[in-house]
Amino acid sequence: MAWWSRDKGVQTETEDKKSVPKGIWVKCDSCQEILYGPDLDENLRVCPKCDHHFSLPTAGRLSLVCDEGSWVEEDAGVGSGDPLEFRVDGKRYRDRLKAARKTAGSADAFRAGSARIGGYEVEVGSFVFEFMGGSMGSAVGEKITRQLERARERRRPAIIFNASGGARMQEGILSLMQMARTTGALSRLRKENIPYISVLLNPTTGGVAASFAMLGDVIYAEPRALIGFAGPRVIEQTIRQKLPEGFQRSEFLLEHGIIDSIVHRKEMKARLQRTLGWFGATKAGTRGNGSHKNGG
Repeated sequence: MAWWSRDKGVQTETEDKKSVPKGIWVKCDSCQEILYGPDLDENLRVCPKCDHHFSLPTAGRLSLVCDEGSWVEEDAGVGSGDPLEFRVDGKRYRDRLKAARKTAGSADAFRAGSARIGGYEVEVGSFVFEFMGGSMGSAVGEKITRQLERARERRRPAIIFNASGGARMQEGILSLMQMARTTGALSRLRKENIPYISVLLNPTTGGVAASFAMLGDVIYAEPRALIGFAGPRVIEQTIRQKLPEGFQRSEFLLEHGIIDSIVHRKEMKARLQRTLGWFGATKAGTRGNGSHKNGG
């Protein structure tokens, strides 16, 4: 059997296919076109046929928006433990964490650090969706809180790229507590009139969407991102009604005034730079007046 299945239009797991590296051909979830992987990567993982935004690895996103050589990671070694000694399907949580760290190349599902965007000094954080679906446990909450506290102490705008399936069930109430903890840190940031920009990626759901992700002074989203607390299938089964077309997608939320703008991935850095200018953020090498206008 050939490695290519014309009926399915995708690569098939056969012995004949072993000579073709994984990721050479990728099927677009939106238009169903078969794309050449290296060309897709060159195009920032945006489908050239229909403009569908594929998931972008965290390192690539940080490289895309941060000025070259400006990113300095903080708290890289902070990761979750296994306080509940959780086990499901015969596998321990600590083993899942170990596997996720190896796969994602990150201590947990969030990375944060200092950077410059268009010369503006910022504190930037991004979820690592490759790590257990970007789920939020105690370590993620800790790293987000530390990022927001650094932004307050250094008087720099905070930016978070959100992509998460929500709170991590393996840590129980400890993960849910991070919703209040991060929101408290945002409240302290807001009292100092320091801006917070939230960028919603696909997907942004669960406890992350129900807390800091939707509390930005400015909220941007990538096209067609799924955003909401519960998934549409869960909602339909609960209310026993058919949801509107495009419900919980970026375009639907923009139409209903929940987000401020939809920003194409290729335009994200320029938009963030312009927004930081609106807020009067400080550029590297210049002395600011120590205050920002709050857009919230």
